[in-house]
Amino acid sequence: MAFQPIVDLSTGSVFAHEALVRGINGESAWSVLSQVTAKELYAFDQACRVRAIEMAGQLGMTSKLSINFLPNAVYEPRACIRATLKVAERVGWSLNNLIFEITENEHVADRDHLRHIVEEYHEMGFTVALDDFGTGHANLDLLTVLTPHHLKLDRVLISGIGQDVRRQHLVRHIASMAESLEIGLVAEGVETLEEASWLYRQGIMRHQGYYYARPAFEALPEIDQSCMAAVTAL
Repeated sequence: MAFQPIVDLSTGSVFAHEALVRGINGESAWSVLSQVTAKELYAFDQACRVRAIEMAGQLGMTSKLSINFLPNAVYEPRACIRATLKVAERVGWSLNNLIFEITENEHVADRDHLRHIVEEYHEMGFTVALDDFGTGHANLDLLTVLTPHHLKLDRVLISGIGQDVRRQHLVRHIASMAESLEIGLVAEGVETLEEASWLYRQGIMRHQGYYYARPAFEALPEIDQSCMAAVTAL
């Protein structure tokens, strides 16, 4: 696994680290996922969860841990979470510090099943985020059936937003909607001070991206505090 921080500019600290799958030699997530067959999907999803929590414990992580999960790999939420609960207990990881990111790399036809997963995770005390919001399968219609705690705004909405009026209008409206629905926002793919500053001025405080830190393979990357200071100073 590699880990990338999600910073919270309102507190000047790391809110969470997202666990990102990598090959044993640091190969990309795509190169790994492309080799996973449908038959192997459930076991792979379980193994990623377990390994992420184990490594978070080994690395001494004190923030929340954000783990991606594939909805099509979850046949029954409480049964599928058992291995996660066992490893969390073994390494002393608080369940309140787990965030599950819904990653729809493939279409989920049964929206009732997806809603059931989210509702069960809510009941078990987990935080749920909808990843890559605004692209692919993670679109507005999902919010008619899901109640996530956070939306992670995809990079396509954030890229160049400091100068792009269309993106600014879109993100402002999403932010207004999220506030009405009491859903938090995380901006993904923040790569420049200009992007970070525009988001900060709109009240979007949680950011993830290369501007703050690149993913670190089997390590927790250092955050340059001057990067956060530069955003809040403008």
